[in-house]
Amino acid sequence: MKLVTIGRFFQPAEAHLLRARLEAAGFHPRLLHEDAALSMDGYSMAVGGILVQVPENESDEVKRFLQSSESPPEDPPAG
Repeated sequence: MKLVTIGRFFQPAEAHLLRARLEAAGFHPRLLHEDAALSMDGYSMAVGGILVQVPENESDEVKRFLQSSESPPEDPPAG
């Protein structure tokens, strides 16, 4: 199964937050380079960050999900 990177983070908490959001939405994310990033201070930059990846067949739907969840909510009607 081919994986597609949909996020790159230098802080583990940020990578885990995205992973958790995707799992809660029914996707199958994986983290790559987390152990290397945690092994030494600043090492996450050396390995290119912690990658959040999803199976290729989910990537388009994940991108739509992330775009829709980043849109600001509409203001309720006045009145």
